[in-house]
Amino acid sequence: MKISVGNGLKLAFRPWVEGLENVPAEGPAILASNHLSFSDSFFLPAVLDRKVTFIAKAEYFTTPGLRGRLTAAFFRGAGQLPVDRSGVRGAGEAAIRSGIQVLERGELFGIYPEGTRSPDGRLYRGKPGGLARVALATGAPVLPVAMIDTEKIQPPGKVVPKLMRPGIRIGRPLDFDRYRGMEGDRFVLRALTDEVMYEIMKLSGQEYVDMYATAAKRLIAEREKAEKAEKTGKPPASGGSGRAPEAGPDGHGAPGGADRAA
Repeated sequence: MKISVGNGLKLAFRPWVEGLENVPAEGPAILASNHLSFSDSFFLPAVLDRKVTFIAKAEYFTTPGLRGRLTAAFFRGAGQLPVDRSGVRGAGEAAIRSGIQVLERGELFGIYPEGTRSPDGRLYRGKPGGLARVALATGAPVLPVAMIDTEKIQPPGKVVPKLMRPGIRIGRPLDFDRYRGMEGDRFVLRALTDEVMYEIMKLSGQEYVDMYATAAKRLIAEREKAEKAEKTGKPPASGGSGRAPEAGPDGHGAPGGADRAA
């Protein structure tokens, strides 16, 4: 089914791609990509000859009814791997275990260091846990990947995609053997992640924001709630301070700000 899904996407959207020669013909590798759209996990596998596995919420595979079965079949056909988000540390630990297993089989593993889709098309700070821990545990090379214009094809909340050409740039493999055995050092995890994010930034041309995308989404939601309350004359419901402690003084800059959490 992967072949039919990939061929259908290529025929309909005609994605352009640069750097295919950087993807190894065999053996494990990590594809670390920016994340602009729900469709990113389908366009990247579509242009590769090898199978690449991304993780997806287990709920996508367990929804009842005809629509649920069709969704599950599509995700499996596109190489998606269900991950149970329950448990003490949830999706993070499950994703790490799944990624290690995929790479130990000599396959390609796809991951989004930002942890979630960009809310506004900019590139946000990479989370230091998943990507770095998987890379150091397996020794697999990391290929930075830039998705181009996929947010215009399928913005958040839009079901029917717009027919236009997305782009994909794949950078040269990054080797982090110098950090092997240092998986427990949070500064090493931060440095590795920032190096990958810098390469993604160069490939994508995106503006970089030194803030986690999850924090940015909270700020946007709070701002929209406040604007709505101002229009209606009702005070907004309390929901936290609205601060984003992981952001720099102006929220911008090159990857590499001090990490405040292990």
